Amino acid sequence: MSLLGKAGEIALLLGNEAVARGALEAGINVATAYPGTPSTEIVESIASVAERLGIYVEWSVNEKVALEVAAAASMCNLRALAAMKHVGLNVAADTFMSLGYAGVEGGLVLVSADDPNCYSSQNEQDNRLYGLVGYVPVYEPYSPREAKDLTRYLFEISERFKTLIMLRLTTRLCHTRGSVILGEIPPARRKGGKFSRNKERWVLLPVNARRLRREAIQRLEKIREFNENFEFNHLKLDGDEDVGIIASGVAFGYLKEALNQLKLADKVALLKLTSIHPIPLNLVSRLVRSVNKVIVVEELEPFIENQVKTIAPSGVRVHGKDVFPLAGELNLERVIEGIGRALNIKVKVSEPSVDFTVLERLRENIPPRSPVLCPGCPHRATFFELKRALENKRVKAVFCGDIGCYTLGYYPPYEEIDTTLCMGASIGLASGLGKFAENLTVAIIGDSTFFHAGLPPLINSVYSCSPILIIVLDNAITAMTGHQPHPGTGFNALWRPAKKVRVEDIAKGIGVEYVDVINPYNVEESVLRLSKAIEYVLKEKRPAVVVSRRECALYSLRKLRRKGVVTEIFQIDREKCKLCMFCVKSFGCPAIIVTPEGYVTIDEGLCVGCGVCAQLCPVGAIQPKGRGVRLDEL
Repeated sequence: MSLLGKAGEIALLLGNEAVARGALEAGINVATAYPGTPSTEIVESIASVAERLGIYVEWSVNEKVALEVAAAASMCNLRALAAMKHVGLNVAADTFMSLGYAGVEGGLVLVSADDPNCYSSQNEQDNRLYGLVGYVPVYEPYSPREAKDLTRYLFEISERFKTLIMLRLTTRLCHTRGSVILGEIPPARRKGGKFSRNKERWVLLPVNARRLRREAIQRLEKIREFNENFEFNHLKLDGDEDVGIIASGVAFGYLKEALNQLKLADKVALLKLTSIHPIPLNLVSRLVRSVNKVIVVEELEPFIENQVKTIAPSGVRVHGKDVFPLAGELNLERVIEGIGRALNIKVKVSEPSVDFTVLERLRENIPPRSPVLCPGCPHRATFFELKRALENKRVKAVFCGDIGCYTLGYYPPYEEIDTTLCMGASIGLASGLGKFAENLTVAIIGDSTFFHAGLPPLINSVYSCSPILIIVLDNAITAMTGHQPHPGTGFNALWRPAKKVRVEDIAKGIGVEYVDVINPYNVEESVLRLSKAIEYVLKEKRPAVVVSRRECALYSLRKLRRKGVVTEIFQIDREKCKLCMFCVKSFGCPAIIVTPEGYVTIDEGLCVGCGVCAQLCPVGAIQPKGRGVRLDEL
């Protein structure tokens, strides 16, 4: 949907879309990000209306650069938003910590989308802790409506106190829809920026940093005082309650429903905290000094709980992670059960509306299915070709994987991912394993990840002369997060033409002597050239880079269908098929299925016409149907 609805209208928005709308209502000038679930839709939504509103939007090469571009806008007295998933703040941490000292000029809001339960991430770190150590205020909404209103207001707070502000979201809020009352979108507040020259602030030499830290501490105390009357906090306290409950973020939504089900809503004091750092000490004290027991409901770390314990009188019992899980996300059932444990009462969790017995019966008849790459995915072909090349050369390898669709190479039938730590770690780990491991080391990294974090470890591999094979899976897009452009696509965030940066040019410029580019849809040639790269690494004891370039099949298919192009599909000739199951067991394309009668067939609704399976069939039983354009011939 468009974010440009009129003021007063009610719109059904994702939490991420609500944040985007709030930023528009704040009159932002700049929005930057690196794509990462669950944060991607924030800047994607802003980009969809950026030209009409005169906003500069950028998919930056990584989160550090995104925050720095946004900070530069702030230094020019412009309002800016930088969005990232929680682990992205690890990448941006150096800049984040320095901005915590230096402060800002124009309003600057950093959105951190945390991921309790690791739905799409390698960890579930709690980024509220970054605010604590970085002297950066942290605010957390509990609904899409509040997310929109809070985002708009945070820019005013940022400018009032000259501070970077973190807006902390979680996956459940990012991807929940809720009704949002739209406000006014002002005309562009500032057409152009003027750099605020202040070397004593922007140059963090020790002589300045020591002073700036003291100023940051003082600034945080002023914000703490401001938070005492912050309009998004809410305290319900009659004075005669025995129990008080504190909650923030989506946990507050669960808590409200839990109290209604337990019939406790009118029997407990309740504090909804939106300003979670710095915590409003007096507001919290009013609650904890009026009750005998406090329950803190929050996801992940005991961030609020630990601060409440420092405030609570010695006779007040504070419950938190002793009754709620430290790992994973909360839900209604867990909150009800936690309250029951804290109050030592028996609780009955409402029966779910879904008949799970049906699912149990279905599970008996449905075979288990591991996550798979999409039909026609060029990464699948590359994994097959790499395995074939290694088998032909009788070489055993250690595979260092990275963050992207290709992490699914961890699963059968390939099992060519032995490590995956974080963005760019494939080449970094391989650089070390190439020195220490007895087998050949292969780094497997995607194109967007290569631009994000692959260059420093590649330089290190060249500099340290690590004998490793680096395969860059170039599918011309940031596919896993929904097809966002990157420096190698030739388009910017608004899908306008941009300079295309080629992986092979970077590798050669860094000093890699063996660089090759293959087309994974051409199986025989790719196996041959991968074999040569393996030979080079083993013989010369130097790094080699092979770029496996083929556009994401889904991305290609969408472009072709928009043009009205009909693509080829493949079929299996039952008379030729020997039921060897090679295509099923060794290639693993979800379009190739086994019927209840035991025949192998191709699902025409899934086949994209890449033609790779036809090249693999040992008896030539897979043939094009002859209905349209073959993807492997484009």
